[in-house]
Amino acid sequence: MRAGRGVMAVALLALAACGGEDDDDGGPVETCVVAPGDGPVAPTSGPMCQLLSSYRLFSDLPGQVPAAGVEPFDLNTPLFSDYTDKLRFVHVPDGAAMAWQDVDSLEMPVGTILAKTFVYPVDRRDPGQGRNLLETRILVRMTDGWKASAYTYGEDDGDAEIAIAGEFIDASWIHDDGSTRTNRYAVPNVNQCGNCHEEHDEVLGPLGPKAGHWNRVQPGGSENQLAKFVRTGWLNGAPPEAQWPRTAVWNDAGGATLDERARGWMEVNCAHCHNPRGAARTSGLDLTAAQIDPVQFGVCKPPVAAGGGSGGRQFGIVPGLPDESILVYRLESIEGDVKMPELGRNLVHAESVALIREWVTAMPGACATVQ
Repeated sequence: MRAGRGVMAVALLALAACGGEDDDDGGPVETCVVAPGDGPVAPTSGPMCQLLSSYRLFSDLPGQVPAAGVEPFDLNTPLFSDYTDKLRFVHVPDGAAMAWQDVDSLEMPVGTILAKTFVYPVDRRDPGQGRNLLETRILVRMTDGWKASAYTYGEDDGDAEIAIAGEFIDASWIHDDGSTRTNRYAVPNVNQCGNCHEEHDEVLGPLGPKAGHWNRVQPGGSENQLAKFVRTGWLNGAPPEAQWPRTAVWNDAGGATLDERARGWMEVNCAHCHNPRGAARTSGLDLTAAQIDPVQFGVCKPPVAAGGGSGGRQFGIVPGLPDESILVYRLESIEGDVKMPELGRNLVHAESVALIREWVTAMPGACATVQ
């Protein structure tokens, strides 16, 4: 699938847990410090670890089998990332717990680790043919806030190294229609993590662990994720279950309305930047699902900061006319200065574009100056 890279020496694996080393020029390289032992562990200050295995998150790292104390989770509607599948995991330190938030991401204690592994199945039609690991992204809650890094795998998937400068991976897979697809998959550098994960006020933090996103059955299980975390003491302060919010599943037409599914998709794929405190607040767009003013989420709203990204179109969304809507134009583009989201996408997500087109087509009303 990709050109392999050698896994770092066994000596470095030990150093990543308890000390430093010399770089090629003879100078010291700072490495993470974690407590000794067998269970999952995170540094509470200092740098991120050089090797993914240092966090001890997996009992079988190539197989992505979580260790005791690590729980898999999933989202009702995930972020699209070039047709990759994602395996998500969370570790909360013993004796600590997450705290409920109605809207924002759950408050997480120092020592929490969030991990997300990106994979391409060999054949999307047949999971039994296996998968190729691309990267695992790690968010660690330290005493001074969250830190993030991506880790990329060697040819044998035996371990993953930190990719501070990012990386490009030439990948291929068999798609749903039986065709061979390719992608020059982009692993973000450490600075790019903040471009998406600084959801509010330029403060780095997690995006996925929100009550509405987590209100679903745990992968591989039968219990609601939130209910399990409440039952096991991992989550405090939750209201009665009947009051839990729930983000719509974007591709489940039987489980939510067209409007709920389209707004839920934009909540996950767009609103981390397009919110009143986000990086794209200058656009004036608020694409959170809670926004009820149509103008605020783009209906008949002239562009403020789109520049050439508007494609000459007059409004973000023109009811009944997806081809006249800037939103649709940008979702259908792969041009660097036009496409949205700006990062994490080289390909067009045809299925979600079809959803947004259907939503715009069904939208009543008209924009006065559009003929």
